[in-house]
Amino acid sequence: MRTATERLLICDLTQSYAPHGGGGIGIYLRQKREHILEQTGHRLLQIVPGPEDRVIEQGRHIWVEIGADHVRGSPNYRFILRTSAVRRVLEQYRPDVIESQCPWILPWTAIGHRRAFPDTALVAGYHTDFPNTHVYRVGSQLFGDFVGRGLRQLVAGYAHITYREFDRVYALDQAMVDVLEGYRLSHVDVLSLGVDGQTFHPARRDPGLRRELGLPETGPLLIYAGRIDNEKRADRLITMFRALPASLRASLVMLGDGKLRETLMEAAQGLPVAFPGYVGDRGEIARMLASADIYVSCMADETFGLSVLEAQASGLPVVGFASGAMVQRVPPALGKLVTLDDTAAMAQAVVDVWQGDRAGMGQRAREHVTTRFSWKQTFETLLGEVYPRALAKSAARMAALGSVRWRGDDRTCAARQYRT
Repeated sequence: MRTATERLLICDLTQSYAPHGGGGIGIYLRQKREHILEQTGHRLLQIVPGPEDRVIEQGRHIWVEIGADHVRGSPNYRFILRTSAVRRVLEQYRPDVIESQCPWILPWTAIGHRRAFPDTALVAGYHTDFPNTHVYRVGSQLFGDFVGRGLRQLVAGYAHITYREFDRVYALDQAMVDVLEGYRLSHVDVLSLGVDGQTFHPARRDPGLRRELGLPETGPLLIYAGRIDNEKRADRLITMFRALPASLRASLVMLGDGKLRETLMEAAQGLPVAFPGYVGDRGEIARMLASADIYVSCMADETFGLSVLEAQASGLPVVGFASGAMVQRVPPALGKLVTLDDTAAMAQAVVDVWQGDRAGMGQRAREHVTTRFSWKQTFETLLGEVYPRALAKSAARMAALGSVRWRGDDRTCAARQYRT
């Protein structure tokens, strides 16, 4: 039986990806690569979309890009549709563990590969509650709540059919484990993400940022970092900003790109709101966060809130909606949450935080996240708990098939016998 203490070939399979900067999946992949190469003897194969097919092998790290088009409205992201190309890469390298990062299409490519090579252990990361975020929210807005709930139930069935095929699934907090249990999935672990407290630090504060962005140098500087699209409910931030009292003399930075960016830039004309666009340098993102005063977010369905952790590590209190993972990320001592979509109440919360113990909230926020969330802990849990359980399930599957431990040509023969 293979164990996580052996030298494994681990594969990350990612369907949607931006090559630089933000995006939780991209950050996770970079942090995982660093941990695997520096702290273990494992090999790591990472498959992502790119402008063209290419393979870069550097020691124990194999970076594979599958040629893919840009995501419409999000030009920094690409989305893999050429599953045959992915299958060829998997068949060439035959990883011991495949970790699927996205819910659409490629999980079934991994499942198909495992059916051909049944000793492959499959792990799925449940980073987004897509039946609710991608389907119900949109469906209910377009067709009404009844239809939206019906669509959510249908896609929840897809989630069950898909993820029951994986040896282990991990969610980012216990609340999402409970959601997956509602989808009749019981083989789920909790894997909290981490924050780089050295990069995201209050010491990066730059008093010159406002002048650089053409913003007033008085009043609170609010900041949001993430995709500017419907899923993140970014339009509510402009509505909230308009509800702030003029006497507050606040400014807002909306850092990122997305489908709503140009629309919101037009809507914010005449307001002290800056849209710097997509920033790929993590140190630059950290500088902007540390140079602000309050982090604001209108997200409703966040499953973890990595951007919130980075803002807190930068010493910022957080104002947002009491929904999704925001409830776990922002206890009362670290900011203020209000009823979902109540932008007037959110504006008042900004005033209350600015006029209250803002510095104390920011200091407590940094202490809270840097003592509880680290990437080291994330990957020790992944390699020490999640992967061993998946590998044990793989071993049990092989035993049920009447197989023995095999490698090389024997592996190919056994896989062919399984296919027939």
